[in-house]
Amino acid sequence: MLFSPVEIQETVNMFLRQKLDVRCITMGISLLDCAEEDSKKSCQKIYDKIMTKAGNLVKVGQDIEKELGVPIINKRISVTPIALVAGASKATSYVEYCKTLDKCAKELGVNFIGGFSALVQKGITPADKILIESIPEALATTDFVCSSVNVGSTKSGINMDAVKLMGEIIQKTSQASKDCAVNGCSKLVVFCNAPEDNPFMAGAFHGPGEGDAVINVGVSGPGVILAAAREYKGRPINELAEGIKKMAFKITRLGQLVGSEAASRLNVDFGILDLSLAPTPAVGDSVARILEEIGLEGAGCPGTTAALAMLTDMVKKGGVMASTNVGGLSGAFIPVSEDEGMINAVKNGSICLEKLEAMTTVCSVGLDMIAIPGDTPATTISGIMADEFAIGMVNNKTTAVRLIPAPGKKAGDWIEFGGLLGGCPVLPVSKFGCADFINRGGRIPAPIHSFRN
Repeated sequence: MLFSPVEIQETVNMFLRQKLDVRCITMGISLLDCAEEDSKKSCQKIYDKIMTKAGNLVKVGQDIEKELGVPIINKRISVTPIALVAGASKATSYVEYCKTLDKCAKELGVNFIGGFSALVQKGITPADKILIESIPEALATTDFVCSSVNVGSTKSGINMDAVKLMGEIIQKTSQASKDCAVNGCSKLVVFCNAPEDNPFMAGAFHGPGEGDAVINVGVSGPGVILAAAREYKGRPINELAEGIKKMAFKITRLGQLVGSEAASRLNVDFGILDLSLAPTPAVGDSVARILEEIGLEGAGCPGTTAALAMLTDMVKKGGVMASTNVGGLSGAFIPVSEDEGMINAVKNGSICLEKLEAMTTVCSVGLDMIAIPGDTPATTISGIMADEFAIGMVNNKTTAVRLIPAPGKKAGDWIEFGGLLGGCPVLPVSKFGCADFINRGGRIPAPIHSFRN
């Protein structure tokens, strides 16, 4: 007998009562061979390759769901950073490249396609500049494309010229899409130490060091971890940690099975398994509620960073025992608008922007899906990003920022994004500015411990 009745019932409970799912299967596709001097030819080659490689992605995902009884919430695509492909063309705007990606996403039925991206951690090429300046219009005129820009790394330091520029671009993107169903800033992430194999949106892209096509899987399961925490109520923290680690192992094995099966059926390599706990707005699917179950009166109160550090570490330890393909981000997401518990914490006043920043020192990824007043100066946005990227650079970890300046909204107002993106209160930002610092430009040098050769 392969499985005991207890194990079978445990698995059934994970799906039916604890909201366990595979959050996404993401096909990464290299577009390096689609570069052309003529942008129209390049876009056609991009369309043809994506449609060929990912033509059966959604069907395969649905078939696996039915056969294994495993919910796969999102089927997605990530592509080579478009700045690397479009740079060969004479185009002065890359909006048409973005529209080509959007057309592919709509015809294939995928949830999102990521990779309208640029890597500028050490400098900005002309192609990078064109892509970045195309972001506001591109995200306002498309529905399913996600954009990301990597502006720093532990090895390179932080490109403050790019940080300044992205503060301005975030403001322009918010304004350009203020009348759209979804604010474009919810599909835009700015990174330090961006991974090349991340399956989660909006930051997914298919790195230039990757193969021609791969399947990357993002598992989730905050509800399952919450149930494990309840079993250890009142017990010592080390015993609770052990219980979380064991549950993470089981979650990861499920993701390994789905990823291997999807890669085999699509005839591509199995890339990585991302262990990140990714919440949703649904009740019972919250990282904040796990922290509260551990013993916090509200997410953000004293002890939050310590509890989150333990949670993230145990998820990683359980995962790496279950799979040799662990990669991507692999930690715990704390997006405000996508986590029912985080939304409640903001409403109750137990958490603020500065505490969220402190929490990002120990988890994945950063300041995620946070609405701020629409009149926040671009230099203040850049300053918030610079702080977050300094955490990533010094600690040799991925950090990211997805801020949404809410047009016409002030601190305390509510903004709705819909679907998995949820909605949240607008958080206040510091009234003290940093314009003189941001306007210096230049580059923050890499930290001393980056020299490891």
